[in-house]
Amino acid sequence: MHSLALRRHLSATENVTNLLRNYVHLHELGEVDTEKAMVSLTRNDYEPDVCFWGTEKSQHFTDEQAQHPAPDLVVEVLSKSTEKTDRGVKFKDYAAHGVREYWLVDPRRHTVEQYQLDAEFMAFELVNKLTVKDSLTSLTVAGFQIPVRAIFDKTVNLETLGKLLTR
Repeated sequence: MHSLALRRHLSATENVTNLLRNYVHLHELGEVDTEKAMVSLTRNDYEPDVCFWGTEKSQHFTDEQAQHPAPDLVVEVLSKSTEKTDRGVKFKDYAAHGVREYWLVDPRRHTVEQYQLDAEFMAFELVNKLTVKDSLTSLTVAGFQIPVRAIFDKTVNLETLGKLLTR
């Protein structure tokens, strides 16, 4: 049984999903799924909060598929019960399996840590630690840029969605 998520965790997950999924589908860049999408890696299987696969990987998905390869982007929303795993074993596993970009969203502090894969060492490097005053530009999803505040504020999320859909 899954651990229960607090409202702030659910809201941040839904807000990221809303923006990313709509943008990706509008521009036909691949697929975006949430925590029920099983990502099967060598050592463990995970259900990331939000994940993105570019068209190179997602074009091979089928309607009957239950397990998925390593995404190109993974977003984990931190909570007290998952932070150690998100920063520990998941962090290492995602890098070892070629996840190109990893975001750790902290709904308590309203921050986002953005990591990029160093392919030579198969390890993540911190690229940005962003606050609600900043803008987040994906390194993996072409043209996807949002204010960090849109992850934590539903009004800003809807305003941002409107802008994304007219680009």
